[in-house]
Amino acid sequence: MKNRNVAITGGAGFIGANLAKELATNNGVIIIDDLSVGKKENLTDLSGENVRFVKGSIGDLSLLKRLFRNVDFVFHQAAISSVPKSIEDPLTTNETNVTGTLNVLLAARDSGVKKVIYASSTAVYGDIPTLPQREEMMPNPKSPYAITKLIGEYYCQVFQAIYSLPTVSLRYFNVYGPKQDPNSEYAAVIPKFIKRVSEGKQPIIFGDGEQTRDFVFVSDVVQANILAAESDATGVFNIGQGRRVTINELARLIIHIMNKDVGIVHQGERVADIRHSLADISKAGVFGYEPQYDLEKGLRETIGNL
Repeated sequence: MKNRNVAITGGAGFIGANLAKELATNNGVIIIDDLSVGKKENLTDLSGENVRFVKGSIGDLSLLKRLFRNVDFVFHQAAISSVPKSIEDPLTTNETNVTGTLNVLLAARDSGVKKVIYASSTAVYGDIPTLPQREEMMPNPKSPYAITKLIGEYYCQVFQAIYSLPTVSLRYFNVYGPKQDPNSEYAAVIPKFIKRVSEGKQPIIFGDGEQTRDFVFVSDVVQANILAAESDATGVFNIGQGRRVTINELARLIIHIMNKDVGIVHQGERVADIRHSLADISKAGVFGYEPQYDLEKGLRETIGNL
């Protein structure tokens, strides 16, 4: 993508910051983040007149309307993205993820934005037993977080149908890579494992570790966003690697790559944890999505950027 003006909500977060870095090379970028989860240090490698950071919330509709003027594409990454946090505080999760997404769509509609690319989640599938998970399957959300992501998809579809605002909803599977915070109480499994192994501690696995996940490297997710924006495609698309691994296998691979002599600890299962997850990514081929990183390659790059 070149010579476009884009806005990234949640642009100081893990995925948003990686997306901003890629887009800032050849485009004007507005990064919007209230820094409740995102970190300003994620943007230290971004500079220049074409990059603008605004500390602000997607709860502020008037701010979004001002910032979206003359913007071609909006990449909506901002969200409370933790299942456990959504269970603890469903009201705040709903206000951020549902009302915030509605504000983004309203501002985009009123500002003449060409397309909104919305970050959805594999969580909308819930514990569907049939694998791989395909976009036409009936959603079965198992947490407040999953419900809010599904509502966001529906809002995108409605805004496209009623207001002719093109939208794409990307159902991210388990994204990992540089800039992912390992210190949060709600940190994802890979940065948590890497942090503990680097400290010579045993990675902690909830349950028996035979649950499976489809891990996708953040650079592939970034390219999916850009490809989806530039294409004529609209609708819902899975974004994963298209392969799954058990959490036990993941832990052993990280230990191997880091060359540490540690074991694995198992604890009780977590509430609303999904047993198996695997993306059918064939539909996203319509806009050229094809993952470039297998798990080992992505883990080595992630660990190498610590």
